Amino acid sequence: MRTFVRQTLNDNHVRGTTVVVKNGVPQQISYGYAWYGNNMGNGDPEITYPACSLQKVITAAIITQLINEKVGTSNHFSQYTTINRWYPDLKNSSLVTVGDLLANTSGNTVGNTEVDRDQDYTEQEAIDWIINDSPSGQIGSYFYNNANYILLAGIISKLTGKSYEQNFEDRIVNKLGLKGTYLYQDIPTGMTDPISYNYDYQTGKNYQNAVYVPSTLASQIPGAGNMFTTPMDYYKIQVALTDGTILDKDDFNYMTHVKSRVNNYAAGTYLDNNDNIKSAYGNLRGTHFGNWYQLTTDNKNGLIMFLNQTDDNEKDVKAVGYDILQHIKPNTFVAN
Repeated sequence: MRTFVRQTLNDNHVRGTTVVVKNGVPQQISYGYAWYGNNMGNGDPEITYPACSLQKVITAAIITQLINEKVGTSNHFSQYTTINRWYPDLKNSSLVTVGDLLANTSGNTVGNTEVDRDQDYTEQEAIDWIINDSPSGQIGSYFYNNANYILLAGIISKLTGKSYEQNFEDRIVNKLGLKGTYLYQDIPTGMTDPISYNYDYQTGKNYQNAVYVPSTLASQIPGAGNMFTTPMDYYKIQVALTDGTILDKDDFNYMTHVKSRVNNYAAGTYLDNNDNIKSAYGNLRGTHFGNWYQLTTDNKNGLIMFLNQTDDNEKDVKAVGYDILQHIKPNTFVAN
């Protein structure tokens, strides 16, 4: 398996680190450099990767925990609760539900959430930006937008009286004992995030066009793309979403099947093959990162792939991953 995965990454001129899961056993397989100039290899224990949109399922999970925790209290809410309770000044908030945010059907069409605004935002400043700049499209129609999950991060803070950051630490990182998972601002001394690169097809050179994730960009998207982790930590999170550690199977089903859902997406997760396959893709505009996971929903087989050298094409990244998935368990996964 190790030889096949590394050869597949090499043949497609991509670099990164993966976790291959076969029959319930996860195995980390890495290839190339995470930071070429410093000779730091992918998979180095000092590297933590941007999760990009793969963070969204965690934000959704914390919301689901709070739905359960607030039953019978004055703060009781559900997927059907309109968000004017927390955002009275947000356009159309009396019509948009928590479920709409989870399913990207809120009509929220804030543009350029991943264009670096060159300032370090606090969580509240990022949320205020979304509220102030929030144009609204048709509620009930699917439109993928980071703003939905930034607003969910704000709801988490308002419900708990603690920052999203603190909830993330308490409910995810500390709960699971994760050693390579942080929000950007909490990456400690001794750990570093990787550089992203392209392969130059004209010169045949790897590690070209080096770009990293600036703190300013990460600070714009709390709850939606400011998490850094490793593929193995991320696998532990995926398992914990259904084994009762973070959520149980009923909770996972609840958040991924909200009534607002109009396609196979909700709670940061795409479900396929009669809900037997789960997946998500993520990148950050202006960088060359490409993250994709696809797992069976029982977490027994699949792939988590964090690439830091790509050709900036989602379809190509998924094609590389699908080749590996076919090697893990043929005719099980979805080519998408």
